[in-house]
Amino acid sequence: MTQDRLGKMLTREKAQGERAAIKRLLSALGFDSPKALTEFVTAQREAEQAALSELERREQAPVERELQAALRRAALVALGAEGDDLVDAERLLAVDDEAADEAQIQAAAEALRARRPELFGEVRTPVPAAPAGAPAGRGSTRTAPVSKPGSAGLEMAKRRGLVPEFSDSAAR
Repeated sequence: MTQDRLGKMLTREKAQGERAAIKRLLSALGFDSPKALTEFVTAQREAEQAALSELERREQAPVERELQAALRRAALVALGAEGDDLVDAERLLAVDDEAADEAQIQAAAEALRARRPELFGEVRTPVPAAPAGAPAGRGSTRTAPVSKPGSAGLEMAKRRGLVPEFSDSAAR
């Protein structure tokens, strides 16, 4: 008999013993199957919840909300949010279900991090503006003539006849 075969036999015997112990326990408790025990326990829990007074339910509601808030805050802190950014991230964290589990909260926090990385200490690189104030990706639509300071006022004065034409050549 090899070690591998002996190990398999012992594993099979152990599993068979566990099943026999579970059957004895179920029959001692008055149940014919594990499903019947599960249904009984579920019914008992529902009965206990229904038996809670309105006051007890009100007392449990804030505790549940605090637990949910703590889970959300922990998920955001784990991703790097802190300070005022943490407060902003908590307000932006969108979880559809009020009683969401940790996996749903973590997924929502990661989605928020993808949308708003600046809340988690990551810096977005700003898109550089195009030259001459044009939208990014397009060239300048206007070409400004290169002029000397004061040349616009001198040109206006010439048009109005306030400055004679010959003084222009003297100014240069």
